[in-house]
Amino acid sequence: MPDFDILVIGSGPGGQKAAIAAAKLGRRAAIVDRPDALGGVSLHTGTIPSKTLREAVLYLTGLNQRDLYGQSYRLKDDITVADLTARTEHVISREVDVVRSQLARNQVALLPGTGHFLDQHTVAVRDAAGQDRVVTAENIVIATGTRPARPATVEFDDVTVMDSDSVVSMERVPRSMVIVGAGVIGMEYASMFAALGSKVTVVEQREAMLDFCDGEIVEALKYHLRELAVTFRFGETVAAVERHPRGTLTILASGKKIAADAVMYSAGRQGLTDGLDLDKAGLTADKRGRISVDEHYRTAVPHIYAVGDVIGFPALAATSMEQGRLAAYHACGESVGVAGDAQPIGIYTIPEISFIGRTEDQLTDDMVPFEVGVSRYRELARGQIIGDAHGMLKLLVSPTDRRLLGVHCFGTGATELVHIGQTVMGCGGTVDYLVDAVFNYPTLAESYKVAALDVTNKIRQIDRLG
Repeated sequence: MPDFDILVIGSGPGGQKAAIAAAKLGRRAAIVDRPDALGGVSLHTGTIPSKTLREAVLYLTGLNQRDLYGQSYRLKDDITVADLTARTEHVISREVDVVRSQLARNQVALLPGTGHFLDQHTVAVRDAAGQDRVVTAENIVIATGTRPARPATVEFDDVTVMDSDSVVSMERVPRSMVIVGAGVIGMEYASMFAALGSKVTVVEQREAMLDFCDGEIVEALKYHLRELAVTFRFGETVAAVERHPRGTLTILASGKKIAADAVMYSAGRQGLTDGLDLDKAGLTADKRGRISVDEHYRTAVPHIYAVGDVIGFPALAATSMEQGRLAAYHACGESVGVAGDAQPIGIYTIPEISFIGRTEDQLTDDMVPFEVGVSRYRELARGQIIGDAHGMLKLLVSPTDRRLLGVHCFGTGATELVHIGQTVMGCGGTVDYLVDAVFNYPTLAESYKVAALDVTNKIRQIDRLG
């Protein structure tokens, strides 16, 4: 008889939810991870510290209040790293306690150390002293997460040349900064440092950024960041980064040179699979360390599952949690509901971006007719009260059956607001529900009614002429 019904390697969001879901179903569950890494990358260097840092930046800079109190408004003139990290350390400490409590309350065994396969049902857990404890399991879930990819040609010192892990423990706020990569992480940090007053240059080898988002909303973000003195260099690759006593020099392949206090690389992530001895379990990873899975999150070995960032896109904490739950349910033979393919995406730039469903470009490529309804925060009483003149909500609606095809939001609270649209879409509702619903006033949620009225008026005009 195996030691556990489910053994999870990694205690990040996906691993936690897999182990707890199995325990709730009455199975013997265990998690393998280092004691100092409980909660995974998400809790220690990823989602939680970066989003907490963002809140500290918004609060201390007073950025969101400047439309009301003037562009010179700041809560604190000289913002130090200590100011920013105090809040982060507090939140991480509390969250570690929450994770530990949840695992204990659900009787999930915590095996301290790092795991590697001995065979398809056996894992050796190596502790801090280098001693191995061998455990067996009927099912195994790989939830080891990722680390930032570091180009071999760049010499990182984690002080002036950093990645997205080391930037959260930086020594000082740089006056100028080069961010390599205009993906989600790169743009989140670009907006944070720009809000702090750093002169930020973003270098991206592609011709656009966040190309999976709505084009109009990406343009709005670009405009907002340029207002904060962010410079974009699209279609450019970094040839070299030089460290000097007085800063860094980033040399682009085109010959341009950018002087800055610091450089942050955000050029993709690498799956943490190199120490797992996957071959002993009959598994392989791709060149980025990612593991392929099927719709149930099973690997090529049916009783071994993989969830979270280690399987690739979308690599978000929210989706990782759900993947962990679904993997555990499948392993335990428990049926699950079908939530549909649409998952909300949240990007914590300043301002936030969030969406669910398809974009205008995707619908056009798929030859799906749609109509657009827009609401702008500056036209809402709540938008005026909070001082957000940039925010907007966009609804993409089918003119035939009036169902929501996509919801795209930019501005304060976007990652919260999107869930109203998600609920309507998930329940098969139409835009008429939003037209008839009464929303609290004044709220940002009212933007749904305004956008719904906008789009239904357009559809009515088309129907009259048709």
